[in-house]
Amino acid sequence: MANIFGSSKKHDDANGGNADNPRSNEDGGRAPTSRRSYDREPDERTRLLPSRGPPHHDGYLDPDDPAVSPYNLWTVRFVRYLTVLFLAITFLWWVLLLVCIFISPPGLHSRGSGFFDFSYTTLTAGNLLVAILFFAAPSRAMRVSNGIVALFLLVDMIIILAVKRIRNEEGGIGIASVVWAFFISVWCIIADRVVAWGKKEEEERLTGRPETRRTLKEWVEVLVATIVLVIFIIITILFTATLIIRSLDAGLPFKGERYAVDGGKYDVHLSCVGNVTDRPTVLLEAGEYPVESGFGQWAYAAWQNGTIDRYCYWDRPGYGWSDNAPSPHSAGMSADAFSEALALAGEEGPWILVSAGYGSIVSRIFSSRQRGVRGILLVDPLHEDLLHRIGSPGRGFRLWGWGILSPLGITRIVGALFKGRTKEDRVYGRSAHTGGKFIKARLQENLVAESFTKREVVQARKIQSAKTPLAIVSSGIKVRTDDDWEGKQEDLTKLTKKLVSWDVVNKAPHEVWQTLDGRGIMEKRLAQLLKEAQRSR
Repeated sequence: MANIFGSSKKHDDANGGNADNPRSNEDGGRAPTSRRSYDREPDERTRLLPSRGPPHHDGYLDPDDPAVSPYNLWTVRFVRYLTVLFLAITFLWWVLLLVCIFISPPGLHSRGSGFFDFSYTTLTAGNLLVAILFFAAPSRAMRVSNGIVALFLLVDMIIILAVKRIRNEEGGIGIASVVWAFFISVWCIIADRVVAWGKKEEEERLTGRPETRRTLKEWVEVLVATIVLVIFIIITILFTATLIIRSLDAGLPFKGERYAVDGGKYDVHLSCVGNVTDRPTVLLEAGEYPVESGFGQWAYAAWQNGTIDRYCYWDRPGYGWSDNAPSPHSAGMSADAFSEALALAGEEGPWILVSAGYGSIVSRIFSSRQRGVRGILLVDPLHEDLLHRIGSPGRGFRLWGWGILSPLGITRIVGALFKGRTKEDRVYGRSAHTGGKFIKARLQENLVAESFTKREVVQARKIQSAKTPLAIVSSGIKVRTDDDWEGKQEDLTKLTKKLVSWDVVNKAPHEVWQTLDGRGIMEKRLAQLLKEAQRSR
């Protein structure tokens, strides 16, 4: 049987021939040439394709011959194998991070949104795919492009590690993701350079000179790869700009303190204004935006007017200065986190709860679990039967999409450069909804709105004390334009048997405090609840 790497001299001599002459068959004809005619062991320069004979009289192959390939070299093949392995590892990490957005496995929760590390990993996977798809077409343009990407990723890595707030939010997952992205960018440069070297080596060995021209296919491959890498450069620049804005926003001072809750998994921001007296402390629970965006200003004015002696407010997980909570996160979990933060701050009650919109769900659950609640003021509250409006699959998919795009920070960058948006706007103001943390919090509300949250608030309604004074202030615009909303507002007046008042503020939007009449009625009803609490002592 013939040796697959060619016949040995001993074997040829036994057949009456030698290694330099072709063997003859029994009929005296020439036997077919074996696939290998070497007397040495195969190495990285051993041909992978059968020899079809040199097409030129000088013994060299044509440059377009498929045998002229960098894959002939073991070093090039090994680099490709490693690149494929890195892509497999990146894909597994990408899938894990995708799952973490919806469900946080133990030990894999980050205090930030989780969208940044997912985006870095997506960029890494894209970089590796380009490297593999155009592996055999190395070019200086690709190496330069990857070098620029690596440079900006290095800057991102420095920012994340240097700014304490960002470092805490991203955690080990975010740091590992950006470091891996930087490493892969450098690796792609090395891999492209190795292929270019291997290509030159094989061309010199098999064709007698390095090839300077490219085929049309190679030019198309280089063009496509370069275009994709330029897109990656733009994406990386936007990442860096967004991180710079985040680092600036991290320096925005805040009143109050941040308290570690849920076993230290995340911190929430809590602040109290005024002195402790014999009257109940007012607890504010914001609606769809942080308290500081306007709701808190109304409370501050009421405190200055002497209507209330003391009030406390907090930022739900993902809002304002609070970290994101692990997923899933329901309204009941927010109520428990609020209770824990108040306990850590030494606040003991009694309480008057003032909440708006979705925050009314949290306040109702809080009220059912606390004994010190002396009154409830709901401002255009959300009814549990309407939770499907924030829990629809379409809304969740849109929030997830915006979250994936949030690390690009296009809206924030444009706002900062051309629209005069400030740190306050981005942290708790009119641009807060463009931040990854805020979007993640909204997504968490969406995911469990019709399951955990609805079950918790239905149970809270059954547990709620019927003797608690209740006041409701509704938006005139919402009541007039939405029949379901009007009916559910009326149903909420039956939460307890001690309804103080139900007011519908004419021409007031969902955020009733934005109008002068709305602010006045809210303050008036709050004063009544305080009097009821004093009377019931």
